[in-house]
Amino acid sequence: MPSYAITGAARGIGFEFVNQLSADSGNTIFALVRSGATANKLAELGRHNIHIIEADITDNKALKNAAAEVSRSTGNSLDYLINNAGFVEPERARLTLDSYPSEELLTKDLLDSFNVNVVGVIHTINYFLPLLKNGKAKKVITITSGLGDLDVTMGADFPTAAPYSISKAAVNMVNAKYAAQYKSEGFVFLALSPGLVDTSTRAPTQKELEEFMAMVERFKNVYPDFTGPIMPETSVRMQLEVINRMTIDDTGAFISHKGNKEWL
Repeated sequence: MPSYAITGAARGIGFEFVNQLSADSGNTIFALVRSGATANKLAELGRHNIHIIEADITDNKALKNAAAEVSRSTGNSLDYLINNAGFVEPERARLTLDSYPSEELLTKDLLDSFNVNVVGVIHTINYFLPLLKNGKAKKVITITSGLGDLDVTMGADFPTAAPYSISKAAVNMVNAKYAAQYKSEGFVFLALSPGLVDTSTRAPTQKELEEFMAMVERFKNVYPDFTGPIMPETSVRMQLEVINRMTIDDTGAFISHKGNKEWL
């Protein structure tokens, strides 16, 4: 019975990981959510192999308790950890590093992004490592972004979403550091980009739509055949195919849902 711990599981890509993996009754899923109040969709799935655990990845005490709860359920083991929880500041995603209205706001966005997307991931991995060492798969997947790729940034002339992009570039290095340390123990660490995924819960405003189309045009400088985002169901299905075929020879990789460096 493979076991999976998935952070940021209440919505979007995290929820879809839980949905697809829990469809196999032989899997045991630990769905970590920032607040139990946001877990309604998970509860509505009504599957007995889903265990909902409240744990904000910026709260070390909550993470420690989550790992302990998983340990009690599995006999101190875990096969897969999927670091899906992440942060992006949507209101200022179109700003460049030199166009912020204040230094304080720029600092806040940089630190908030780093705290969740890098520091939170590190603490999550560290708390679950003792369980993963006793697991069979020993796979740690961190959901990252093609926006953390320097070549794409330059190729698409893409100066915006800077705090998010910077934090994702940093977490790619985090992934490599763990991979270098634990390869000899049979671990597979993977930084995996899900593609551009439509996780919206409402229709976009006209301004948001215009900004999105402008971003698409920039991406076409690198990916001329790109037409638009994919849905979470498609992204997660493709990601799981990549995760399942990755071996120790691939540890430390930074790749996309297509299993290569094609981010869209």
